[in-house]
Amino acid sequence: MTTPQRVLMGPGPSDVPPRVLEALARPTVGHLDPYFLGLMDEIRDRLRRLFATKNEMTLAVSGTGSAGMETLFVNLVEPGDKVVIGRCGVFGGRMADVAERCGAEVVCVDAPWGQIIPAQDFIAAIKEHRPRLAALVHAETSTGICQPLDGIADAVHEVGGLLALDCVTSLGGMPVEIDRWGVDAAYSGTQKCLSCPPGLAPVTLSAAAVARLDGRARKVQSWYLDLSMVRNYWGGERAYHHTAPVNMLYALHEALGIVFEEGLEARFARHQAMHERLRDGLAGLGIEYVSAPGHGLPMLNAVGVPEGVDDAATRRRLLDDYGIEIGGGLGDFRGKAWRIGLMGHAATRRNVTLLVAALSEILGR
Repeated sequence: MTTPQRVLMGPGPSDVPPRVLEALARPTVGHLDPYFLGLMDEIRDRLRRLFATKNEMTLAVSGTGSAGMETLFVNLVEPGDKVVIGRCGVFGGRMADVAERCGAEVVCVDAPWGQIIPAQDFIAAIKEHRPRLAALVHAETSTGICQPLDGIADAVHEVGGLLALDCVTSLGGMPVEIDRWGVDAAYSGTQKCLSCPPGLAPVTLSAAAVARLDGRARKVQSWYLDLSMVRNYWGGERAYHHTAPVNMLYALHEALGIVFEEGLEARFARHQAMHERLRDGLAGLGIEYVSAPGHGLPMLNAVGVPEGVDDAATRRRLLDDYGIEIGGGLGDFRGKAWRIGLMGHAATRRNVTLLVAALSEILGR
């Protein structure tokens, strides 16, 4: 089996450093081996640093970022609960779908694709509906926008609710301040700015969220994602729940080590610098952003397909002729936008230069 070498500049997964791939190939040990349990403790400590939280309940769920999303909703939502969700792209819509499957009464606060959810609109919905849970996407991968959180946590807490946040695309590429922002529950994925293969979902729950979990009137509907049991494996009891993906956790441990070797501030600055370099290069080709000015993400650049250009054919030429993957648009942006990722190991001057040069040649500009 021959696997092609790609330059991954789409919405994920991102390029994986050789050190992380080497970690995957280390000898597999048992999921209760003392060596492995010590590694898990180190992963928890590193995830707390990355989420900027002191939450005891911080761990890596076995599954991709979508498993992290489902974990939060199945554990914190019971049938009949009111849930307010911000929806301005695919992943806010996915949150609403998952919450409905949990039996929640869902209220969506909508904004046009490429725009943020206005804080005043979201806060007004919280005050009106008094939800048990409010949820937002911090970095909307389908539109390239970063959602401001000003005043939202306070509004949720005033009505006795919890605030949940999707950090799948933002974690490791820009500041995520769970404790300072007042976020009660958050999730991410390993395959984006952490530059680890897809397969794990870091999650963190505040003490208030854990109390909500402990006070449930009924069992969590998902046995596999039930944190009331999973936490006993990650905690002091080490009670067997399911067989952990041992080698994937090796990879996450190594990926987090690389993050902290670089340093968070330096890493965030690198993502921002490469974003600005890409933005300038695309401007020279007449390619404009579709995300709201002032709210764009450094690691996910959503840009419009130029008039008269074939979206799919251009992306296919990038892949076939240059080995570069970028993403097409989803939902309202399908066929109208490209999603260019500068995530983790892929956020480099070389990649930006290569992509701009390749697009220039393909577009004849």
